[in-house]
Amino acid sequence: MAKLTILEFPDPRLRTRAVPVETVDDELNTLIDDMFETMYAAPGIGLAATQVDVHKRLLVVDVSSDNSQPNALINPEIIELDGETMTEEGCLSVPGYYEEVKRAEHIRVRFLDRKGEEAELEAEGLLAVCIQHEIDHLNGKLFVDYISEAKRQRIRKRLLRDKRHQAEVAM
Repeated sequence: MAKLTILEFPDPRLRTRAVPVETVDDELNTLIDDMFETMYAAPGIGLAATQVDVHKRLLVVDVSSDNSQPNALINPEIIELDGETMTEEGCLSVPGYYEEVKRAEHIRVRFLDRKGEEAELEAEGLLAVCIQHEIDHLNGKLFVDYISEAKRQRIRKRLLRDKRHQAEVAM
């Protein structure tokens, strides 16, 4: 397994719309394993392939406190949305920032599993929010798109300034 590099806002590659996975094979399962390793090391509870510069419709999630409930969703499609909740979200691609986002409280999602078999999952609470957040990534959308333009620009400027500072320190 390998730890992958997570793209950070405002990297334009995060705006790429992912394409459907055509074949579930050993190469894809290796990518899934690498994504779990990357997500757990970050640490995070969800990671979309887009965030590691692979523009395929694939995401991994695990909202358990002990990393015991890993789910890989290939070509996920939300087929039912129900209720409404406001939750504070963060993102591995927008490190250090959290904002309130409105999401569906309950979802049903159809996807392919690691064997390439069609499956469905009903999720509510944190898992539902996490899956919706990661599907947004696959569509080129970030949680900062739900906040005001002014806040988004402040976050963008701070992240760019931090990145420049890290580059200067590394020299």
